[in-house]
Amino acid sequence: MAYDRYVAICHPLHYTVIMNQSICVQLAAISWSSSFLSSMVINVLTLSLPYCGPNVLNHFFCEVPSVLRLACTDTSFTELVVFIFSIIIVFIPFLLIVVSYARILLSVLRIRSASGRHKALSTCASHLTVVALFYGTAIFMYMRPQSKSSRAGGKIIAVFYTVITPMLNPLIYSLRNQDVKGALRRAIAKRRT
Repeated sequence: MAYDRYVAICHPLHYTVIMNQSICVQLAAISWSSSFLSSMVINVLTLSLPYCGPNVLNHFFCEVPSVLRLACTDTSFTELVVFIFSIIIVFIPFLLIVVSYARILLSVLRIRSASGRHKALSTCASHLTVVALFYGTAIFMYMRPQSKSSRAGGKIIAVFYTVITPMLNPLIYSLRNQDVKGALRRAIAKRRT
């Protein structure tokens, strides 16, 4: 989405040529295949560790950092692999999104009309909000050393990026729709009276 917004705002006349079906398929394929590879490697490494003692997770679901705590062997290699894949799957895309939005911001600042700037920024605001919520919590969860992580804090962060952010997505994206905004205003006005 960040690349789509970048092309739409920075190169609007070339949008249909640049964002063709082939590019969209390639972007989706790269995203899906890298995520699949990451999941497979991390899960194979995590599930091949020896586990002993009470195999009860102090978590809501089988999150890799929580499962690694149950292993009765050194997990530093698996933690390193998780960290490396976190850089590849989480941090690099986040940096690309930040760079694309920085370039969008520079392009928007060159727009002379205030309404044009407002329109350009409003098209990006919802995506940027979701990106900040999701990537902020994911980076905090997966890119810190296990020794620095608390169990309670990990649960809260996990709930935030697995429940709260997806729950907010429809609300954040639908508030760009004028009909939804109007209905929300009417509902709020009706409650006040």
